[in-house]
Amino acid sequence: MKIGVVRILGVVAVAVAGVVAVVGCRQKSDSEPSKTAGVAERAGAALDKATEKTVEAATNVAGKTVEAAKATGAATKDIAGQAVEKTGEALEKAGAAAEKTGADMQK
Repeated sequence: MKIGVVRILGVVAVAVAGVVAVVGCRQKSDSEPSKTAGVAERAGAALDKATEKTVEAATNVAGKTVEAAKATGAATKDIAGQAVEKTGEALEKAGAAAEKTGADMQK
């Protein structure tokens, strides 16, 4: 008796699945599709818009980063140039002092 009930339930389940498949896959109507956007279309449009804004923001950040890097590089170059000048001046002074000391020792 139990096997018979299981067979009947199995046949009924397959029949229900078939009916659901046929009803779900059939053409809904012969009329044109609705002009209003569906949920999926609105979600897709929102994702597209968000992607565009993200790309735009990333491009702006990259541009500003490049500008900042150039400015930092220029400032570093200027500071390095000033340091070289100061070091040169200090070496000249040290050389002059050593020359004077050598001249004083010869006297």
